[in-house]
Amino acid sequence: MSRNIPVQDWPKGYARIVLEETDSTLNEAERRFDDLPEPTWLLARRQTSARGRRGRVWRQPAGNFAGTFVTRERAGPDRAALRSFVASLALYDAFVAVTGRSDPFALKWPNDVLINGGKVAGILLETVQRGGKLAGVAVGIGVNLAEAPDPGLLPEDAVRPVSLFSETGVLITPEDFLTPLAKAMAHHEESFADYGFAPIRNAWLNRAARLGEVIIARTSTSETSGRFETVDEQGHLILATESGRQSITAADVFF
Repeated sequence: MSRNIPVQDWPKGYARIVLEETDSTLNEAERRFDDLPEPTWLLARRQTSARGRRGRVWRQPAGNFAGTFVTRERAGPDRAALRSFVASLALYDAFVAVTGRSDPFALKWPNDVLINGGKVAGILLETVQRGGKLAGVAVGIGVNLAEAPDPGLLPEDAVRPVSLFSETGVLITPEDFLTPLAKAMAHHEESFADYGFAPIRNAWLNRAARLGEVIIARTSTSETSGRFETVDEQGHLILATESGRQSITAADVFF
């Protein structure tokens, strides 16, 4: 069962749908896409088949946030991919808004938010296809608001999971967290539409974890170690390695 819920100060031009239960808000966005004429947030109180990057299971203890932002996008897949940076900035701003602090938060390439070095939020971006063409983009967001998943259920080398409550003492419901997140997303979406990726990139780099330090970028077939130099205009990770500058398009990053 789903409900459309009006919220005071909700950003104009954006819709909000709250679901008691669904398999995945990303799946829900795909199913509902044709009936969503405006950018829409889908929030689920419970997901039965949530997923993370590379097909990993995303665990959602009670009280945590599970939502997807879905919007139309016809400019191309390269531009669509940059929305993970837009969403990262929106999450950062929402955390600052609800805690009154910025010092514990950092952004981890390509799509995680850290608090005190532990992972508090993750982003999974998927495109929506219609007639074999890109029609939209769905940005799935999971946030450990109340409780962190059991580390024993995660890959051994995964970043330590933490919750907003455990690290800051702030306890907020998913519905209440959605409002500052949506407001921040609307702000950065407007900037992205008007000025392109440059201001998003600069703001992201100002909040980046381990910028200037040696990190490891790992795929299923290779591993690259180097100094985290920057993120380029396409959102690629740039590492300064012993063999020169390397551009990484997709990988998991380890510190």
